[in-house]
Amino acid sequence: MVGLGLRAAATPEGVQDLFRQLQVMPPLTLAVPAFRQAHPLVAGLQAAGFRLVLIPEEMLLGVSTPTRSPRILARFGTGSLAEACAIIAAGPGARLVEPRVISADGCVTAALAQSERPVP
Repeated sequence: MVGLGLRAAATPEGVQDLFRQLQVMPPLTLAVPAFRQAHPLVAGLQAAGFRLVLIPEEMLLGVSTPTRSPRILARFGTGSLAEACAIIAAGPGARLVEPRVISADGCVTAALAQSERPVP
């Protein structure tokens, strides 16, 4: 499961950069904070055939992540949106396979999680 964190200026090129860094290839299921549902990039990913899992903001609260951004922690109660989204969407027993990586333009983050129990 790939979790994404997006700034307002996030671009498809930033996402592609992260796929290269994580060495993952589409098609993928992407977990994104629900408050980014209206972001043009999210609509573009959906149109391109990506399955999206929208993570409600209240589910992010208290998710322990190895990356700890003070700004994100203060705002969302978790250290990394990408890591928290990946962990939540991967399901029970999930663990990070790859902690947060940042796109070259700094506008997109991604993390990779997996669970021994597949999500239906």
